Amino acid sequence: MAVKLMAGLLYLAAAVLLYREGEAILAWLHGSRDLPLASVLAVLFALFPVVPYPIVGGILGAAYGPAMGGLITWIGSWLASIIMFVLVRRVYREWGERVLRRHGQAGKMTALFERNAFLAILFARLIPFIPSVLANVYAALSHVRLSVYAAASALGKVPAMLLFALLGDRAATEPSGMALVVLVYGAFLVSTLGAYRLWQRWSA
Repeated sequence: MAVKLMAGLLYLAAAVLLYREGEAILAWLHGSRDLPLASVLAVLFALFPVVPYPIVGGILGAAYGPAMGGLITWIGSWLASIIMFVLVRRVYREWGERVLRRHGQAGKMTALFERNAFLAILFARLIPFIPSVLANVYAALSHVRLSVYAAASALGKVPAMLLFALLGDRAATEPSGMALVVLVYGAFLVSTLGAYRLWQRWSA
């Protein structure tokens, strides 16, 4: 109970901080070169989406360039997913079960996990039709190992996080290049969806 209370208080404090100072923090990120602190803030924004995370990724891309900005955006999103996984598995299982009951797609996640947990998590990250929180919670409540979850999430988050940073960089330096980035990502999503459908048929 003490662990749950402490975690809840820390979570609430971070949420209030980002809600009250979110715009100022984003402005600081845009002009900062403090990579460790920027990474910590990216984790917080991923955990508490008071600002849509694609906007955070775009600001980081504009501030640090597509490579470093994409790396920080990816680190923030990946570490946030690990933190949520551990919290749900160790502390907030009842909350996680309520989240699953509210989502009608939990049955689909069950079928995916029964076939291959690694690929299920990977496709859940690559194809944005399954809410990220649902993938986090379902994995935490399942028997999947943290190492499997972490590896699949790390790989699956790369394209979207890189996209956010690239769009932010292009918006700041070369707006005409944004359309090409979106087209390339769209082609990637179509090919990934095709691979997912093939995997479904093969598994069935």
